[in-house]
Amino acid sequence: MSDVISKPAVATEPPEIIYVASTRVACDGGDGALGHPRVYLEMGEEDRVECPYCDRLYVYRPDRKR
Repeated sequence: MSDVISKPAVATEPPEIIYVASTRVACDGGDGALGHPRVYLEMGEEDRVECPYCDRLYVYRPDRKR
């Protein structure tokens, strides 16, 4: 019989938070060739969206300039 020890869930912050003036954003991971394929992300009804590749968090702020 083995004892199972569960690790507590670790809440991590996104590596980068980017404030944008549009609810549709494009992310390529930055860093040129070290990035990832460009993806277009739509926030929909939310005010934020996270990139599935690099975990950058884009937050909608309409007061920001494009």
